[in-house]
Amino acid sequence: MIIEMRTHKIKPGLRDRFIEVFRAKSIPKQTELGMKVLGPFPSVEDPDIVFIMRGFPDLASRERMKEAFYEGEYWKKELEPILIPMLEKWEVVTVEDDRNVIRW
Repeated sequence: MIIEMRTHKIKPGLRDRFIEVFRAKSIPKQTELGMKVLGPFPSVEDPDIVFIMRGFPDLASRERMKEAFYEGEYWKKELEPILIPMLEKWEVVTVEDDRNVIRW
C-alpha cells in the first residue's frame, strides 16, 4: 500500500473550519473514489497544523485516483474555492507500507 503523509498548515483561526469541511465534504468524495483516509488529526503542539494520511493500493492507482479527484468538478467548483484559501502551505511525504502496518 502507498501512503501519503500530509501535513497542512492552516491560516490562523481557521483550523476548526478546515477540519469541519474536510470531514463533511472531502473525505466522502475521496472514499467514493477508492482512497483510504485517516484524519484529519489536529496537532497538539501547533494550533494551525493538521495531519492527514491517504492510502492507495499502488502508485498507478494513486495517480488515477488523485487525477479523478483534483480534475473533477466537485473539487474544482465545491472544495478548492473553500479549502485552498484556508491553507498557508502543505507538505506530502509518500511512503510504502509494505508490511501492512496501517489498519484502515
